[in-house]
Formats: sequence, structure tokens, C-alpha cells
Amino acid sequence: MKTLLTLVLAVLLVFRSCAFAAETPPPDAEGFVPMFNGRDLSGWTNINCAPETWSVRDGKIYCTGKPVGGLRTVRQYENFIVELEWRHLQRSGNSGFFAWGSPINAPGVPFLRGIEVQILDHGYAEDFEKKNGKKADWFTTHGDVFAIHGATMNYVGKTNGKRSFPTEDRSKPSPEWNHYRVVANHGSLRLHVNGKEISGGDNANYRKGYLALESEGAPVEFRNLRVKELPATGADASNTAPLDPGWRAIFNSVDLRGWRPSAATASRWSVVGEKLALKSLPAGEAAATDAAGQLWTEAEFGEAEFIVDFQPPKAAAGAKAASAWLTFRGTTIELSGADGGKFSRFTLTVRGEKIRVQRDAQPATELALAAGAPGRGALGLVATSGGGTFMNLHARGL
Repeated sequence: MKTLLTLVLAVLLVFRSCAFAAETPPPDAEGFVPMFNGRDLSGWTNINCAPETWSVRDGKIYCTGKPVGGLRTVRQYENFIVELEWRHLQRSGNSGFFAWGSPINAPGVPFLRGIEVQILDHGYAEDFEKKNGKKADWFTTHGDVFAIHGATMNYVGKTNGKRSFPTEDRSKPSPEWNHYRVVANHGSLRLHVNGKEISGGDNANYRKGYLALESEGAPVEFRNLRVKELPATGADASNTAPLDPGWRAIFNSVDLRGWRPSAATASRWSVVGEKLALKSLPAGEAAATDAAGQLWTEAEFGEAEFIVDFQPPKAAAGAKAASAWLTFRGTTIELSGADGGKFSRFTLTVRGEKIRVQRDAQPATELALAAGAPGRGALGLVATSGGGTFMNLHARGL
């Protein structure tokens, strides 16, 4: 019996090894490996989009374009060459490829912090010219490269100081396919469009991070994605994106799937432009602040960490901006200090009997979990009278 068990285990090990080898093919003659297996999105993670935003159709990655958001690699890259093909399925479509990106969206926006390689259809510029009576001088549709939302880069070639413009118009309009080759090494990035280098920059920060595809308004397809890693050049913590500790979006930026609004306040919650908006109440009308006045996650959490971007309404001159409140495991947590009309990022860490609350880069505060708190519970957003806007809600278990 022992001999038979040993034999079975050995066979299973060989089978598992073969299956793993099939999923991770060796580099080809040029040193490239596929980034997409043509069947599913293994190796990629949905950052903030709806489940249907990203899918596989006929051996290609298909994106609906809604909401604005991203699909990124599960691992980071430092120095690499990426090749991919893309095409817009709708005139004036918008998308992008991100290099050295953050693991989740930058505060208050649906985009990563990183270096964006523009993927834009010609119709976008044509519509701008028709509307404004002149050509745009701050973007092109042929492969701009630019740093966004905290990332930095020194641009090469044609530039307005905010992005690198292509030296030659080489991209094709929808629905034709285009080929990008992105060469990234030691903080320098060069974009080749349909076989020729046209734009880029140097001294990027970050220069190690995640790679991502962008959803931005219209359907787009990607195929033949492959990557060749180049030798590391020692990116340190100051120019490396944070590692993903296991964040998962709890708001899909499209609708209230995954949430339970109360009957009393359901009409006040809406999703507008990747944001979860709470309508303010008329003056003099009181808001429910108990469980009946909240929007609850369907999922429950124990020890956990949450990220919540909150923007209070603009306050009158000299007035203090409104706070928001969260409820978790019987404890009310105030999100205070955010400026009216601006997003602040709140990070809540619930471990043991303590809740740690940090706003942006400010010193953290700590409060005690309510006495007799249950071991697990849903996260609730309190429906206050002043309203407010939430976005980029993420959670992870501890």
C-alpha cells in the first residue's frame, strides 16, 4: 500500500509539473514569453472594474471600456521589452498601456500612478478639431508618453513639458490593428509604433512596478502580448511601486452590485463617473444614522484593512468640510479632515481590538473596537445629511 501511495504521489507530481510547464512556456528564441494565454486572464488582475469589463473573446483580450479603470499584471517588472497589438472597435476610442504602475488607483482618480503610453483613435483628435476649429496642441493620437498622478519623467524628443509627442504619425485608425513595442530600462522608456521608435522619456519614477491595460470609455481589443525581461539595475524603494498586499475592489465603479442599500436611503445613492455619490438632504431634514441609513457591503470581514477615497461637498467660506462615517463590527469611524471638493484617501486597519485610521500621509489615529464587537461584519457607509462622494474602495483580509 505504501509503495502504491508513493507511486500515485509521484504521478501527481509529474502531472502538476507538466501542467505548470504548459502554463508557463519557456522563452522563445528572442527571449520573449507570452503575457496572455489566449484562453483566460491568468496572470492579470482586475483593479477597479466590473466583472464584465475585461474578458477573452476569440483569443483576444476584450475590454468594454466601462468603467474607466485598469487590468494589471499580478507581478511587478523593472526592465523589459513588451510587444502588443491593439485596435479600437469604435471611432475616437481611448485606452492606454501603463508601465511601472501602482497596484491600485491613485487617490481620487480611476487611473494608476505610472507612465502611460497613449492608445487613442484618430477620431478623438478629429472631433476635437471640428469642435474647436483648430488642431489640439496638447495631445496626439499616434503614441504620446506621459507620467500621471504622482509619477515623473523627463521627456525626450518633441514635448510640451507634460508629455512626449511622437516624432512621426504612424498609428492606424479603428478598426485596424496597431503594433506597440515598449522598451523600458533603468527608468528610460521608448515607444515604437508599427516598427519605428517615436516617443519616450528618461529618469522615470517609478521605474519598477506593474504593467496594465486601460479601460477608458469605448471597446478595445488586445492580442499577441509578450514580454522579455532585461537584467535588473537596482531599483530601490524610492522608485519602486508598493507591492500589492492583496487588495480587492469592493466597488466595481459601475453599479451597486455587492452592496445593500437600505430602503430608507436607496434613492440617495447613485454611481456617477466611477464614483459612489450620496445626494444631500434638503435643509432641515434629518438623516438616519443608524443601520437603516447606511449602505452595506454584502461581504463580511474580520481583521481587515480598507481603503476609502472620500470627497466632502464644498463648504461655505470659513465653514468646516463635512465628515463621513463608516460602521464596521459595531464601531463608528469618522472620516474627517478632508477638504471640501477634494478627495482624501483613508486607510483603516482593523486588527485585534484596535482600529487605525490614516488620512493621506497625515499621522494616524487609533480607536478601540466596540466592546462585544462581533468577530466579523459588513462595512457600512453612513448616509449623512450633507452627502459626499466615495470611490476606490478596496479591502483585504489580515
